[in-house]
Amino acid sequence: MASVDPTKFTVVAGKKRATRDSQWRARWRTPEGASRSRTFDRKVDAERHLTTVEGSKVIGAYVDPSAGRVTLAAYVETWKAIQVHRPSTAAQVETNLRRHVIPQLGHRPIAAIRPSEVQAWVKGRGEELAPATVELVYRYLVAVFRAAMADRLIASSPCVGVKLPKAPVRRVDPLPTETVEALLDVIPARYRALVMLAAGTGLRQGECLGLTVDRVDFLRRQVRVDRQLVLLPGDGPVFGPPKTAASYRTVPLPQVVVDSLAAHMAAFPAGPDGLIFTTDKGRAILRTRFSDVWRPAVAAAGAPEGIGFHALRHFYASMLIRHGESVKVVQDRLGHASAAETLDTYSHLWPDSEDRTRAAVDKVLGSEGSTRPISPEHLSAVGQSSTPPS
Repeated sequence: MASVDPTKFTVVAGKKRATRDSQWRARWRTPEGASRSRTFDRKVDAERHLTTVEGSKVIGAYVDPSAGRVTLAAYVETWKAIQVHRPSTAAQVETNLRRHVIPQLGHRPIAAIRPSEVQAWVKGRGEELAPATVELVYRYLVAVFRAAMADRLIASSPCVGVKLPKAPVRRVDPLPTETVEALLDVIPARYRALVMLAAGTGLRQGECLGLTVDRVDFLRRQVRVDRQLVLLPGDGPVFGPPKTAASYRTVPLPQVVVDSLAAHMAAFPAGPDGLIFTTDKGRAILRTRFSDVWRPAVAAAGAPEGIGFHALRHFYASMLIRHGESVKVVQDRLGHASAAETLDTYSHLWPDSEDRTRAAVDKVLGSEGSTRPISPEHLSAVGQSSTPPS
């Protein structure tokens, strides 16, 4: 039962008389039956607190004050252990929280972290990390505090009203065909079909590196994408699911890609698990190691400095758009989750329809379609009426 009692008093003539340093202790029990108390300088504050506590217990929103004393670092470990993440995602979450959250906020009791502290943390990270990385790590932090609310460790999340750094808008500029052809010429023969596959199907790098013989149907000229090659910290490369649910797809193989794959497989035997692309030692190709091959090829081909393997995926998308494929087809080929994602990335590549827009309006409202054409005299009158007085 909740109660309010004075904790410091003097006795005068058999009555309790509060001294100037008197305090009032509010006592209550948690929903689990544990005893809790808190002291106040004024009785009315103690009573108000008890009213709030009893109300929160009735609606199931009670938060034990002692529960929020756990540090953010300790709770993050508990949170990570119960997440249903695939191995590659779990590794990414662990790395980002360990590097970018725990050093700054990990020592703080989770209930003591305020929105202003989170905003200061975002500002500090934004000075060292790219906006997209800050947003990614912030999403993990939001998930941690949301779980803490569900566990009744905190009454509300400090991730409210936090402003994130704005990422600069960057338009995708696809590689010219001549540059892709130059890359095919200068890349070592062992990796030429890999570049052709990416440029001719739009597969992501992990999807290309994880392609096995049984996923290629040479008769129907199709490739089935249902996994990718991922590298886990402290472990070798393993097969993992594609990036998203929409990434499961079947992609048509152009004849030039079929011929390139066939020639590659004749020259270089398949590796472990039927991997089509392997190193000169017959092992799976690691993304980090492939960059040692890719960067010199980019320089030798005269391609823009710093472009990655992903540029071949943009090249493929631009080819489809240039040859009249719809947004829906491009979305399906690339394995995008929605048409909006496709348009956000490539809308500027679709042919401009300004002339058709003008023609449509002119046909309806212009002299050809309007029942009341605008006369030269009317235009002259309008021009005179709009002249400002001298």
